[in-house]
Amino acid sequence: MATRNFHPVSVDIIQHEHEHLSAVIQGMLYFVRGIEKGGSAPDLKVFRAMLYYISEYPEKVHHPKEDKFLFAKIKERTHQLDAELDALIEQHSKGELLAHQLQDALLRYEFTGAEAFPHFHHLVEQYVKFYYAHMTTEEKVIIPIAKQVLNINDWQEVDQAFIKNRQQLDDAGERYRYEQLFSMIVNISPAPIGIADPL
Repeated sequence: MATRNFHPVSVDIIQHEHEHLSAVIQGMLYFVRGIEKGGSAPDLKVFRAMLYYISEYPEKVHHPKEDKFLFAKIKERTHQLDAELDALIEQHSKGELLAHQLQDALLRYEFTGAEAFPHFHHLVEQYVKFYYAHMTTEEKVIIPIAKQVLNINDWQEVDQAFIKNRQQLDDAGERYRYEQLFSMIVNISPAPIGIADPL
């Protein structure tokens, strides 16, 4: 089988998880921009669910697979992406810190009111810009070069590691829990983010 005809399952998994994260992040942005324009604030349960998702899901589900399996395998085959991969790994830790800052800012907004909103809004905008740049680098820079430098055996090894990781999450009930949380976010969020009625 030619490498160019081999489609890695791990790439599909990464893109699927990016789509979920993007939907949640877009929802946060939609809400804060709506409030900024004078709209009413949504039930803060929605914000809390979104922040819980972005603080938990990347750290426990998404990033470990990338760091331990895909990025490590790329580094075995080429040093072309060392700087980019090191930066992405560092960003994984930074993203967790930014998510905690967002949680703190949401609490201040919830308990002190409108005066705390501008800071929360700023952090949401900052997080969205940060995370989209991160995902874009992975999808537009890392994965295309990975497809060039990794052979079929490499990809099969990475795929098996991703699949095993998924099975471990399934066995622990973790992936089901995150899928349920994502579904709840989509259902309680207004269109076009979710399937609830628009604000």
